[in-house]
Order: sequence, then C-alpha cells, then structure tokens
Amino acid sequence: MKTAFYLLQTMRPKQWVKNGLLFAALFFDRKFHPKYLGDVLVTVGGFIVFCMLASTVYLVNDLSDLEADRQHPRKKYRPLPAGKLPPATARIAALILPLLALPAAWSLDPDRGFFIIALLYLFGNLAYSRWLKHIPLLDVLLLAGFYVLRVGAGVSLITVTRFSPWLYLFTTFLALYLGIGKRRAELSAMAENGGRTRRVLEGYTLPFLDQLLMLDSAMALMTYSLYTFSAPNLPENHAMMLTIPFVLYGVFRYLYLVQVRGVGEAPEEVLFEDRPMQLAIALWGFSVLLIFYIF
Repeated sequence: MKTAFYLLQTMRPKQWVKNGLLFAALFFDRKFHPKYLGDVLVTVGGFIVFCMLASTVYLVNDLSDLEADRQHPRKKYRPLPAGKLPPATARIAALILPLLALPAAWSLDPDRGFFIIALLYLFGNLAYSRWLKHIPLLDVLLLAGFYVLRVGAGVSLITVTRFSPWLYLFTTFLALYLGIGKRRAELSAMAENGGRTRRVLEGYTLPFLDQLLMLDSAMALMTYSLYTFSAPNLPENHAMMLTIPFVLYGVFRYLYLVQVRGVGEAPEEVLFEDRPMQLAIALWGFSVLLIFYIF
C-alpha cells in the first residue's frame, strides 16, 4: 500500500493541472454546454491521456536524475531519491503507462492529429529529460512548447470555430514566463545552499533571468491584450478587455513571489498555495464565463 502511495506521489498528481490547457479549446470556443457533451467527454479522455504521459515523463526524469536529486535540498525528499520507492517499480510503471495512453490517444481522434501531438509530447519530453534540459535558453523554450502542445491537443479533439491564434501566442509567452521564473527560483535556491545541482543553471545568472522575466511578462500581457480586442469571435462591445486587470495582477503577483519571496521553483505549488493568485485566477475565469455565456 505504501509503495502505491509513493508511486502516485512520484507520478506528480499536482502537475496534472497543467493538462487543464486541453480544455482551453472548449472554454474559448464556448462549448461548455450540454449540447456539446460529446466534445466535453472526448476532451476529458484527452486530459487523462496527457496525465498518463506526463507521469511517464516524471518517472523517467526522476530515475535519470536520481543521484543529482539526492544532493538537492528539496528533491532529496522525493520517494525515489529518499529510497521509499524501489527504482524497479518506477521503471515498470514508466513502461505500462504509455502502453495504455498511446492506444487511447489513437482512438480518440479519427484524424490522428491528437495521437501525433501525444507522440511529440511524450518523446519531446523524454529527449528534454535526457539531453535538452541541459542547454540554456533551449530548456525554457522547450518547456513553453510543451504547454502549447497541450493547447493544440485540445484543439485537435474537437471542431473549433472560435479559437483565436492569439491564444497560442499568449500561452507561449505565459509558459516562458513560468519557466524562466522556475529557473530563477532554482538558481537562487542553489546559491543560498552553497552549490548547484543542475548543469543548466551554470548558463544563467540572476540579472539575466530578471531581464528575461521583464521582457517575457511584457510580451504575455501584450498578446493577451491584443486577443481581448482583436480576436474575431469576441463580443463586439470589447467586454473581454475587462479581464485584463486580472491577468495583469496575476503576472505581477508571480513576479513578486519569484523576486521578492523567493518562490517559484515549482509553479504549480504557487497555484495551489498562494491565495491572492488563486483569487485572481478565479475572478478571471468567472468574468470570462459571464462574458462568453451570459452577456
């Protein structure tokens, strides 16, 4: 029973929230409605597939980084480096999960677009975990690309009529923003603990990452703002622009947490633990629902 618990912990259920981006196509195409139940169900299936693939990557990543994680101030407490989960169990799970997920991906989309994206996501992540995460700049660009693949996967599962290309750009810059913030938090933590356990951090400095954060946050805010008043599917009264302040606060709040509070090494923990950030996201989501489905 303990082994199953530690295996689930290593599969990172908290990280599955990232796969919620598959629902972006449904949300922004205004299909959260009973008459589109088929689209909702197939997207739920896609979400489950991506959770399985993501967990495969986390298992492989923890197995390949086992020795480095044992030297990390936080990661050493994970089940694998802490010796709570046998590596053999993690290897078996990493083999079974894609054997279940990929056939499911094949069956969800007759045009196989979702299957191709799922393959790109899986093998791209595996290549990232093995080699590409050690290359400065390319590492954060690839992380952003995986977020965009999730959005594209959701689009491939349904017939989309209103999904704006501006949302792809916003997703790209927002994902870059989170990835750069993560690297800054890691570099800051390693400096405080007297060493670095990730090779890629040797290619970064705090001032450089701060400059990237400023540039990328500006691009994220600009592309979202352009979406709110230039996407063809939005209300003609430009009511969507009323959601900009919530996005602005969320971007500023994350920057504050990374640079002032020193958190951000695990962006998903910010989502689960920071109440102001949760409130901003909730208010943004509620306002979009009102604009899309009521007004």
